Amino acid sequence: MSHRPTGQLPGRRSVLRGSLAASAALALPAGALGTAPAFARSGRPTAAWGVQSGDVSAHSGLVWVRSDRPARMIVETSATESFRNPRRWRGPLLGSGTDFTGTTRLHGLPAGERIHYRVLLADPDDPRRTGEPVTGTFRTSPVKRRSGVRFVWSGDMAGQGWGINPDIGGYRIFDAMGKLDPDFFLFSGDTIYADGPISATAALPDGGVYRNITTEEKAKVAETLAEFRGNFRYNLLDERMREFNAHVPSIVQWDDHEVRNNWYPGQVIADSDTRYTVKSVDVLARRAERAFSEYFPVSTLRPGAREGRMHRVLRHGPLLDVFVLDMRTYRNANSPGTGRTDPQGILGAEQLAWLKRELSRSRAVWKVIASDMPLGLVVPDTTEGAQNIEAVAQGDPGAPLGRELQIAELLRYVKHRRITGTVWLTADVHHTSAQHYQPSRAAFGDFEPFWEFVSGPLNAGAFPASALDATFGPERVFVKAPTTSNVSPAEGYQFFGEVDIDGDSGELTVRLREQDGSVLFTKVLRPGLVGQ
Repeated sequence: MSHRPTGQLPGRRSVLRGSLAASAALALPAGALGTAPAFARSGRPTAAWGVQSGDVSAHSGLVWVRSDRPARMIVETSATESFRNPRRWRGPLLGSGTDFTGTTRLHGLPAGERIHYRVLLADPDDPRRTGEPVTGTFRTSPVKRRSGVRFVWSGDMAGQGWGINPDIGGYRIFDAMGKLDPDFFLFSGDTIYADGPISATAALPDGGVYRNITTEEKAKVAETLAEFRGNFRYNLLDERMREFNAHVPSIVQWDDHEVRNNWYPGQVIADSDTRYTVKSVDVLARRAERAFSEYFPVSTLRPGAREGRMHRVLRHGPLLDVFVLDMRTYRNANSPGTGRTDPQGILGAEQLAWLKRELSRSRAVWKVIASDMPLGLVVPDTTEGAQNIEAVAQGDPGAPLGRELQIAELLRYVKHRRITGTVWLTADVHHTSAQHYQPSRAAFGDFEPFWEFVSGPLNAGAFPASALDATFGPERVFVKAPTTSNVSPAEGYQFFGEVDIDGDSGELTVRLREQDGSVLFTKVLRPGLVGQ
């Protein structure tokens, strides 16, 4: 994959600080794309927010764009950069109802091939008037095992008040991920921090100043649909992220900060939290999900659709299936987690049944379970004044209780159905680590050994390592985390993970990496085993 500059992106200096203009009007220099002069005429739609692709399979994929005005989305695909004899796809009309965003599904694509695409935005009243095309690429999934698979994953973007800082290169972690030429990026939740305002400056421990690009929508917690949309737009101000998006397709899931810290369905925000005038978390979640569906290409979500879901399985050839979980929409209320029955749990009964069914149907060598929260790391929730549990583990090392009961049921199912090749990947806790789960160490032993790998944050505060809960027998084989809380991206501790599946041997190699790409930890797993 080529990662040379394309010239299509607005430079850092074109981004205005401290005003709505920063998020509403990115300046593109005339002729920046090096295209024919006819494309550069004024008064035509522009796509300064870049392009994205997502949920790519062997023969299909989604392409996303945002216009600066009403426009018809048109996608052209080609096997080469020359776009000789392109195939054309007529996309949706982009308007204010979707914040001028749109997604076009491409189908009938060749498997295991590099697809070059360009997006044209046409004047709805005069299709001959089109803006400058914006280009991107992605690889479709292979149908032959020997092709191999490589992808990266991480989460947690612009959290704890640490936003886009041009002084340190913005979201520079995307450069390191892009250099690995991954087949896709698994974005493991907390894709925005809707509850995390960003100020122009923040103090650093050494007396320095962290300088953020700011926008009006990031000046307060998100409550309105416009404010949620502005949170997603904020990240696209970063040119490194836009460049990455144009060349690496995504598989995206959400966690809590797309709505509010530690949220759950039915929650009502206390009157004492004066940041919020909207007290119903369900109302906030509906607005957040709508904005999420507008700003990410997700195959199971459609902007404005009444029904949709975040959980899904993406099949990436004979070697890999990715099972994307949603640990938010169906969970019960956060509590101390000590109940001896818990049929709803963190997944809900319907999603658990779906996961069991899809795992048993999978014929892929590896089944990656993309979990937006860890299993054996204790994640407390004190937002409501009590010592509640936010994730699965509740700190009691004994037999499963609370949400652990549902995970125990799943692990037992995997064992007794002899499902091979399960690996858990997650983010959420703002450090990187590798845990091996072993029944001989566990209070609950009716499962086969498995690995869980944690990465992140991408650009957020880093935190000390979470405590382990011994119920499922985790051993922390590797960890890198700061000793103090909320360490800024300027001080390091930003992480991503890489998964590389060899087409010949079928071995899966996990590498935990720092933001510059340097490898911290490596683990090689052998195929065909129920547990290891």
